[in-house]
Formats: sequence, C-alpha cells, structure tokens
Amino acid sequence: MAGRLKRSRMPLKIRAGYELSYDCLQPTLMILTLNVHPSRRHDLLTPDNIHLSPAVPITQYHDGFENTCHVIRSPKGKIAISTDFLIQDTGKPDDVVPDAKQHLLEALPVDTLVYLLGSRYCETDLLSDFAWSKFGAIPWGWSMVQAICDFVQNRMTFGYEYASPTKTAFDAFEEGRGVCRDFAHLAITLCRCMNIPARYCTGYLGDIGVPPNPAPMDFSAWFEVYLGNAWYAFDARHNQPRIGRILIARGRDATDVAIVTSFGPGKLSGFKVMTEEVSDTGSKAVA
Repeated sequence: MAGRLKRSRMPLKIRAGYELSYDCLQPTLMILTLNVHPSRRHDLLTPDNIHLSPAVPITQYHDGFENTCHVIRSPKGKIAISTDFLIQDTGKPDDVVPDAKQHLLEALPVDTLVYLLGSRYCETDLLSDFAWSKFGAIPWGWSMVQAICDFVQNRMTFGYEYASPTKTAFDAFEEGRGVCRDFAHLAITLCRCMNIPARYCTGYLGDIGVPPNPAPMDFSAWFEVYLGNAWYAFDARHNQPRIGRILIARGRDATDVAIVTSFGPGKLSGFKVMTEEVSDTGSKAVA
C-alpha cells in the first residue's frame, strides 16, 4: 500500500476542472462525458458548466449508465473545452467494510448482472482459469476483492509512458505495467471472474490527505464492487482508502466513460486537469 492516509479536516471544499483542446481536420461530432456524475451534483457549490471556444450548440442527455453526456459538432480547426467549479466533500476516506458479504449469483439484483460479463477491455474468458487458481481458496467477499487489489498492485508498474488506448486487462496482466485505467481494468476482470459485480469509474482524485505527487494532474480511474447490498469503491493503483473522489462516470469499462468520443479525425492538443482542496477564502489549503 501507499503512504498512510492523513486525517482530513472535514468537511472540505475542492476546486476541480479541466482545460482540453482538440485540433479537428474537419467539422467533427463529439460526445463529451465530462460533467460531475448526477449522484454528486447536490454537492456542487458553483456550477459545473462546460465552456466551449468557439461557442457551438450543445445537447445534453443521460446514457444507459446514468452518466451526463453532451453532444457537440466541433468546427474545423481548434476547439477548447473547459470548466472550473467548487464542490463540497465529506472529507471522509473511502468506506472499508471487511464484513461486507458476497452475494450468491441468484440473489444479485438484475441490474448488477451486466457487471459480471466480459467487455471490450475486460476479457473474463482469458483470465477466468487464472483467477480461480489464484483466488479460489480466499474467503469470498471483501477479503477477496482486497486480495485482488494487492495482486494487481504488486504485479503492475505504474507509468504514464505505458499508456495505450487499446490496452486490455489481459494485455496489462501480460505486460505488468500500465496507467490507472489498466490497474482498474485488470482488477475489474478478476473480480468478475470470481462472480463479484465490478464496474469502472472515472473522475477527479486530488492529493488530499496524502503526499503531493509532482506529476501533472490527470483524471483518475478506480472501480466499484457490489457486496452486502451496496457498491464500494476500490483502487488497485493506490490500494488504500482515499479522500475526495469526485465521480464523473461509471460503466462496464473505459469504453463507456471516455471523456471525449470523436467521430472523425482530430488530435488532442492541450490537456490540463485541476483538483485541489481549498480553504473558505478560496486559497489552496496547506496539507
């Protein structure tokens, strides 16, 4: 596990946002999944509005996973996409419930069953035999999920230079390296192999309660599992409870929660993400 989590001053305020830019070779349709998830919108202190430059019409909808999405048609040339908002957070770390029980398959709610199936980046068929040989003797439930997170963290080396948009859970398992989405995909796949519903999450995760990371801020990936009639957050990359997760979207894997899906040639030319705790006066809080 990483360094010990410091006790938070709770509740707390977080400033978050992004500045993205794309160069499009022609007018290009885009789907944006960039807003705070509806489950956190009641915590917003200022609006989480998407700003576009140049301004173009924007249409909002909610996808099949209840994520907030927007459709735009970018003109030829550069388009900038940004937001900057404040959100209230409890300051509490992720829940740890060691006695959360694993459900029998026939007792699972039907809306969780899709998160047992293989998906684009989570090839349960390729990892099922390994999963049962590795984790089959471990007590079911929370202990098994934690054992899977421990395994993934120990097997894989994190590095932004290892990022690949086509890397799957099996690729990450074979290579032993990747970014946070690869850690999440591998852990999700192993959980599904062991009959534990697991879904992919993306959002903001600042260095709150932990030593600051000098690397540029990025969106973060983690996952949730269904145990004891509730969904719980796990993080195979950091492998410890964290403070201040701000969910943007959930889905089967990264395919369902891509921040921008473009239907035409385009290049990401600018990328900046911001997530930091702020004091009541609006200045950055000192850890």
